[in-house]
Amino acid sequence: MSVPSAAVAASQPVAAPVSTPTSSPVSTSAPAATPTQADLLDFVRRAAADADLIASLPLDPEGRTWVRLEGPGGSEAWLIGWPPGTGTGWHDHAESVGAFVTAAGELKEHSLAVRLPADGWKTLELADGVDRERRLPAGKGRSFGRHHVHEVLNDSSAEQHAISVHAYYPPLPQIRRFSRSGPILRLEQVERPEDWQ
Repeated sequence: MSVPSAAVAASQPVAAPVSTPTSSPVSTSAPAATPTQADLLDFVRRAAADADLIASLPLDPEGRTWVRLEGPGGSEAWLIGWPPGTGTGWHDHAESVGAFVTAAGELKEHSLAVRLPADGWKTLELADGVDRERRLPAGKGRSFGRHHVHEVLNDSSAEQHAISVHAYYPPLPQIRRFSRSGPILRLEQVERPEDWQ
């Protein structure tokens, strides 16, 4: 089977299902226009610095927990708890831009410096040199553009939960989930909002 090569350079919690929507105590005054990556990063930084908000997240030692927040300008935002050993798996956020910041503990992000084709493929062979890795301790985060492929995880060996704040605009139209074996990336599933809300 021929495997297309993904070698084009690019620029960037997965959001999990929500059980009870809540309003964020963080000020969410909407920007004058559609939220930009900078607006989203500013929002998640302010939310991550809100000690009361961070302390309000119920933590589970077995799995990730989450609470939906009111993001700026109609964006989708989440507060997520990560016990040690949990992660998102490889995924992207389709046409949404986003940002996230670690509020407590430390997260690791693996990402691909490549823009994947939007549709029409199931398996890609990644070129050498596209892998990136970031450690994001409390207070650190990043913004990202459309079609950013990454996985986020808490690989803490100290049994420490991590907590992070994420925001996406437009609200996530879909999430593509991938599996990875060496340089081979496979599209496994496409999730839509009705799958996690």
